[in-house]
Amino acid sequence: MNRRKFLGYTAIGLGAGIGGLTLWNPFKEGRSVSAQAITNNNFVPDVEIALTAQPGEVSIFSGKLTQVQRYTARVLKGPSSVVQTLENTYLGPIFRLKTGQNVRVRFTNQIDQETIVHWHGLHVPEQADGHPRYVIDKGETYVYEFTVANRAGTYWFHPHPHGRTGPQVYSGLAGLFIVQDDEEQAANLPTGAYDIPLIIQDRTFDANNQLVYLTGGMMQRMNGFLGNRILVNGQPDPVIKVASNVYRLRLLNGSNSRIYKIAWSDGRPLTIIGTDGGLLEKPLNRPYVMLGPAERIELWADFSNYTPNSSVKLVSLPFDGAGGMGMMGGMMGRRRGGQSLTNGSGFDLARFDIVKKETPALTLPKVLSKIEPVDIRAAVNANNPRTFTFAMGMGSATINGRTFEMTRVASDEVVKLNTSEVWRLVNGGGGGMGMMGGMMQMPHPVHVHGLQFRVLERTPGAGWQSMKDGFVDEGWKDTVLLMPGMQAKILLRFVDFGGLYLYHCHNLEHEDMGMMRNYLVEA
Repeated sequence: MNRRKFLGYTAIGLGAGIGGLTLWNPFKEGRSVSAQAITNNNFVPDVEIALTAQPGEVSIFSGKLTQVQRYTARVLKGPSSVVQTLENTYLGPIFRLKTGQNVRVRFTNQIDQETIVHWHGLHVPEQADGHPRYVIDKGETYVYEFTVANRAGTYWFHPHPHGRTGPQVYSGLAGLFIVQDDEEQAANLPTGAYDIPLIIQDRTFDANNQLVYLTGGMMQRMNGFLGNRILVNGQPDPVIKVASNVYRLRLLNGSNSRIYKIAWSDGRPLTIIGTDGGLLEKPLNRPYVMLGPAERIELWADFSNYTPNSSVKLVSLPFDGAGGMGMMGGMMGRRRGGQSLTNGSGFDLARFDIVKKETPALTLPKVLSKIEPVDIRAAVNANNPRTFTFAMGMGSATINGRTFEMTRVASDEVVKLNTSEVWRLVNGGGGGMGMMGGMMQMPHPVHVHGLQFRVLERTPGAGWQSMKDGFVDEGWKDTVLLMPGMQAKILLRFVDFGGLYLYHCHNLEHEDMGMMRNYLVEA
């Protein structure tokens, strides 16, 4: 164990005091702690997977291969079907697990930076959540052990080292974690080749096909990195061949900071069947969907009315209100000689070519799942919600005026196990006045680790008229997009696990600048 990790674990083990508070002690509960693993000797896995982060190269454009970082995986125990490899991409793999399965993941770091894996959206013990204090160096291994407690849905995993999450995700480290359960199976949804994941990202490449990241200085970092090419599943201008049948499309916004306004090119409504935390109670129709970084949406895509040799596109429509340094970012992009796509630009995402005729065997269910009604009366602070304000200043990114501290929590960041609370999340805009203060009005997609929450209400913000019909706040969520000036109330339940978890802006550049804090679940 190196000195940095020893000091980190010791601070926790001794109960680092913050205003009389004591942090959770991972040395308890019969676990051994080392630089390489936190394990439970009584844990018996149903599935065991070896996951590695390593350098690689892929063909994205003609000519030179693109240098990337990528995850690779192999099954050590369990059926081989639990790991699905995506072809011709740096992304993946896709894990396919079932609710109730015990999973052990042996994660090995083979990149030149310290890293750790966060299972985004999963309800797992604190030591399995990927907190940055558990980072491992090149050549080390970290063992994750947890029971899949989530309902069926589309979750994902990505790196979470403090200050380096943005560049590591941008370099290619991301994959999906798909959970299945009996309720989903009863809904009789498209499966196999008719169940298509679509990971949407934006990237910038130089003349040698190599990734370019943060060349615009502090203002580009504050705005959040915006690439000038749109990739789906790691490829530009994708063409997806389908039959005149029904499909399940799982969309992940895997971009560092870009927001998408998802729609069909022919204007037909989107049929939404799931969000971050799994299936909705019943399908919803929307003209478009706003999708912030880290958010997921599941669509019922019915191509039965299209004839063979026809096509339709999934697009991102223009919208207002992204604010930030958009104008300056665009100017810097043009000076680099590339196409500038500001946050709010319109463009194509993917083209679906109908190549053969089929008669659909499935019909859209009227009921998808059972979701318990929201009961705000159960919250211990129903009449006095905690407020967390996300704000940008010149060179600063804060929550309630604070930036990230590895193991510290403030007194208003401590919650009690087995309680429910209401939090008010506020996009507080910039920290200054006048033109610069106005330019710092930036979107903040807020993510809370370790649980799924319910959105109770949302107030209008910048660009409201161009996006108001695209917020899908129904069902379970783990990330909520706040446009400048917007507020949202969410209901959270703290059950099963005590410990130190994170909440932060999922604009990865904002997160790396310190717009991230711990919250402590205290037994």
